[in-house]
Amino acid sequence: MKLKFLAALAALTLFLAITPLWAHHSFAAEYDGKQLITLKGVITKVEWTNPHIYFYIDVKDGAGAVTNWAVEGYPPNTLKRTGFSRENLKPGEEITVTAYKSKDGSNTAAGREVTFPDGSKKFAGPIGQ
Repeated sequence: MKLKFLAALAALTLFLAITPLWAHHSFAAEYDGKQLITLKGVITKVEWTNPHIYFYIDVKDGAGAVTNWAVEGYPPNTLKRTGFSRENLKPGEEITVTAYKSKDGSNTAAGREVTFPDGSKKFAGPIGQ
């Protein structure tokens, strides 16, 4: 009986140890490292959470139609260490983002560089792979 309990406890411990790994994903699995796009739009929402930040921008096309894009960035702690804070992304502010388009065709991208209205720039994510 004691052996079964220890085996179950070991299995549970192993399961809990590897669960966070499922949350992470490969850049190459989701994004096209050869398809760099430029998005210019207004910030609508900021999710400054682990494992990666997301911010959303409304982008107008040539005909004036608006599409909301989700842009994924590095983890919050990584950005904070480089001088990029949540306060840099202000809803209602227009920014320009260079990013890598998602492979699934959705309006999702892996952010590379963000240019702010004053011309300053911050890196939000990796170079294409």
